[in-house]
Amino acid sequence: MSHIHIPKTMAGVVLTGHGGLDKLEYRENLEVPQPLAGEVLIHVGASAINNTDINTRTGWYSKGVTTGTDQGAAAGFETANDEDGGWSGTPLSFPRIQGADVCGNIVAVGEGVDPGRIGERVLVRPMQQAPDNPSSYNLITFGSEINGGYAEYAVARSSEVFSINSTLSDAELASFPCAYSTAEGMLDRAHLGVGERILITGASGGVGSAAIQLAKRRGAEVIAVCGESKFDEVRQLGADQVIARGQPLLEVLEKDSVHIVADLVAGPQWPELLEVLSRGGRYVASGAIAGPIVELDVRTLYLKDLSFYGSTWQPKRVFENLIGYIERNEIGPVVAKTYALRDVVQAQEDFMGKRFSGKLTIAIGSQIH
Repeated sequence: MSHIHIPKTMAGVVLTGHGGLDKLEYRENLEVPQPLAGEVLIHVGASAINNTDINTRTGWYSKGVTTGTDQGAAAGFETANDEDGGWSGTPLSFPRIQGADVCGNIVAVGEGVDPGRIGERVLVRPMQQAPDNPSSYNLITFGSEINGGYAEYAVARSSEVFSINSTLSDAELASFPCAYSTAEGMLDRAHLGVGERILITGASGGVGSAAIQLAKRRGAEVIAVCGESKFDEVRQLGADQVIARGQPLLEVLEKDSVHIVADLVAGPQWPELLEVLSRGGRYVASGAIAGPIVELDVRTLYLKDLSFYGSTWQPKRVFENLIGYIERNEIGPVVAKTYALRDVVQAQEDFMGKRFSGKLTIAIGSQIH
């Protein structure tokens, strides 16, 4: 399959079931996967930590869980049900290698894939079209329904693996796929335009910091909500105005003054978001870290002619555009810290502590050229 030596076993971190950090196990005797027809084998250079990794491990997506993600981030949720603990509402199979982000190099190809792809430096699209059902909103997540990037090697369908030409490091490039495609998907879904005002919650996290850059790239005015200790970092990313998390929004913003809300937080302050939305405004959500259950006054929704968007599935153009933004240096990585593969548990603990702005990445293998 290739002229590059590929070992039979590899190191990786496996998730053995829904629950606490003890469900993550570092192993050095995992079998290196073989690319099937239409697939490529990637020597993983780096991966990264995302909310979806924590949520999947803990079973937070289960309808039995009604609190914020931090409530059970270390120990899991007793009310979670294995039957709907994954984001898609269907059971996951274990053990599973997590890691939605992958930057690496193709080292082998399966049947039907151009051998000329061997050696390509690539990023893997995290939210992938379901291979067995191509209807528009069916998808699978890399590192959830299929094994992901917390290992030295990973397989993915060639159609979901994109060549990247960049001088950035593997860790820097691995900070982009999940967070930035989520953020770009939200802006694409809500049709953010030049000169519009957008309010971004959770603005210092991976998706939030990506959304600031991507919104500024589109010529929008950005209002960012984050912890006060993160104000300077968020301003450096391009935020025009910053608001402290928990501060009543109407103390600093006028009613009906924002065109779009990009929400990653939800929780008890959620009704205030609709108050600051303008008539005809758009609300788009791709997270609920402060709690998924909110109170909606339906009169606000219809009397203000608001539009609500959920954002998980993404058209392929979102990731294709993201590759272009990176290659043209229109956006940059925000990497707070990089860990070794064997330290994934520590990385997840630090991620849950929310002490960093931007991304926590996992260095796995050196580049192969």
